[in-house]
Amino acid sequence: MAINKNHEFEELDGVKCGIVERNVSPVRVQFLKSLLEFNKFTVIAVPTPAPKAAALPAPKPVAEEETQPHPPPPMPVVALPKTFTIGVTDYTFNPVNAIFGRLLKTPDGHFVTLGYWQEKQNVGHDEVPYFGEKAG
Repeated sequence: MAINKNHEFEELDGVKCGIVERNVSPVRVQFLKSLLEFNKFTVIAVPTPAPKAAALPAPKPVAEEETQPHPPPPMPVVALPKTFTIGVTDYTFNPVNAIFGRLLKTPDGHFVTLGYWQEKQNVGHDEVPYFGEKAG
């Protein structure tokens, strides 16, 4: 059971893992896998299970004048995007603590920042701590 939403763990492929992210695209899997493996974590990515189908509604009683057979309307087929759940074998891993505690490094030696983790920046910045940035 998770301590809070930021510290989840479960079994992925039969191995107890700390959950890094859920419902991520294959491109994001590659980014996080390379970053976490560079930081000496063993990464496991599994396809996200399909959502559970809703129960079918109960059939309505048919009145006598509605006895004409009507074909059922075709059910729309919606292709869900393929997503993955990423975990690391260190089940104590917490992504929030790892980012803000400056525990992860980029391949070029900088600390991983929130912007880098979210793929909004190309490189982490070591010079200014998060709380020292000026807004505006």
